Amino acid sequence: MTTTRFAPSPTGYIHVGNLRTALMNYLIARKAGGTFILRIDDTDPERSKEEYVDAIKEDLEWLGLTWDKVERQSDRLDRYIAAADQLRDISRFYEAFETPTELDLKRKKQLNMGKPPVYDRAALDLSDGEKAALRAERGDGVWRFKLDHERIEWADGIVGDVSIDAASVSDPVLIRGDGQFLYTLASVVDDTEMGVTHVVRGSDHVTNTATQIQIIKALGGTPPEFAHHSLLTGPQGEALSKRLGTLALRDLREQGVQPMALLSLMARLGSSDPVELRNEMAELIDGFDVSRFGTAPTKFDVQDVFPLTSRLLQGKSVEVVASTLTDLGVPADQQAAFWEVAKENITTLKDLAGWWALCQTGADPLIADEDAEFVAEAMQLLPEGPYSADSWKEWTTAVKAATGRKGKGLFMPLRKAVTGMERGPDMGALLPLMQVIRARG
Repeated sequence: MTTTRFAPSPTGYIHVGNLRTALMNYLIARKAGGTFILRIDDTDPERSKEEYVDAIKEDLEWLGLTWDKVERQSDRLDRYIAAADQLRDISRFYEAFETPTELDLKRKKQLNMGKPPVYDRAALDLSDGEKAALRAERGDGVWRFKLDHERIEWADGIVGDVSIDAASVSDPVLIRGDGQFLYTLASVVDDTEMGVTHVVRGSDHVTNTATQIQIIKALGGTPPEFAHHSLLTGPQGEALSKRLGTLALRDLREQGVQPMALLSLMARLGSSDPVELRNEMAELIDGFDVSRFGTAPTKFDVQDVFPLTSRLLQGKSVEVVASTLTDLGVPADQQAAFWEVAKENITTLKDLAGWWALCQTGADPLIADEDAEFVAEAMQLLPEGPYSADSWKEWTTAVKAATGRKGKGLFMPLRKAVTGMERGPDMGALLPLMQVIRARG
C-alpha cells in the first residue's frame, strides 16, 4: 500500500512552503488509495509547543488535508534508542567530542587546502581511555553514523537519477551531546517502521536523503521512493525564507483566501501543467502527477491566490455562503439578491461587509463640479424607496428626458452619486437593495 507522511515540527505555524510538501504527499496517497500520516516531529522538547501541534491540525483541516493517523516522535523515543543500539552493534555508530570551535577550525583548514569540508573521523582513532577523559572533561559526545564511502544512488521522482559520493559528505550526527535524537535518525526509523513508501520533500534535503538511504539499509530496511521538489522563491526570484513568517496558512485564512483557491495554485505551481481552478479535492487528486514538476526554483506570489479566490466565490451558490450573509445581518429574504449583486465584485468574503454597509447606510456621493446641477435635478426625480428591479431604468429614463443627457454622461454621474464609486454591480440589481441614498439629502 502507498503510504506517505507530512512531518512538521511544532515549533511555529506552517506556511506555504510546508503546504507544498504536505499537499504533494497527500495527493500521492489519495490518488493511490493509500495512507496519509500526519507525523509530529517533536523530538526537540525546548522548541516544540502543544499550541503549534493544535495549529498544524487546524490549518490542515481548514484545507481539507485529512490524515489517516497521527504519530508523534516524542512517543517513540524507545524505538530510536533501539535503532541507535543496533547501529552500535554493527560498528556504524561512534561517539565524537569535538567542540563547535574545533570543528570550525578543521573546516577552515580543509578549505584553505582546497579540500571539501568533511569531518575527518578523528574520533575513530580515540582509545577508550581518551574517550573517558574527554567525556569527563566535556560531557557526553555526539553520535555520528559511519557512512560507507561509496556512491549513493536513487531514481528521484522529480530530479531524476541522483548519484552522491558518500566520501564528500560528513558522517551525520544523529544524537546530540545532550541525548536528543536528531531528525535524520528519527525520520529513518519512523519511515521504515510506519511503512512509508513515498517521501516528497524540498530539494534542500537531497544530501540528507543520501545519508538516510545508507542508514535505512544499515538498519535492515528498504528505502522509500524519494522526490525532491524545488524550493519556492518570491515573485522576483528572491529568497522566500525571510517572508515565510508573513505567509503562514492561518494568516492567509484570516485574509479570506479560499482553501481550494490556494490548493489549486499549489498543486500545479512549478509543474509543466497550467494552474487551473478546481472546486473539489477529487479534481486535484485525479490531475496530480509528481513527475510533471521541475527542478527550477518556483516563483510564488501570494497575490496570485486572490484572483483565484474571487473566481471561486463567483461560482458559489447563495446556500454555500448563507451563514456568512446571516452573520453580516443580511435578512434571509434578501440574501439571494444581495449575493447576486455582490459576488462579482468581491475578492474575498470579507469584502461583503462593505457592500452590505452600502446597502444599509448608503455612501457619500461622489460628484464632480460639472455634474453637481445635473445630479441635484436627477435626485429630485428619484422617488422614495423601496425600489424594484425596474426602478433604475425608470429613473434614468426620466432623467434623460428631463436633462437630455445620455450614455456615459447620464449613467456614470448617477452611479457615482448613489454608490460613491465609479464601478460596481449592475445598478438595476443594486438599487432595490439600497435603504439609504445619501445624495437625495
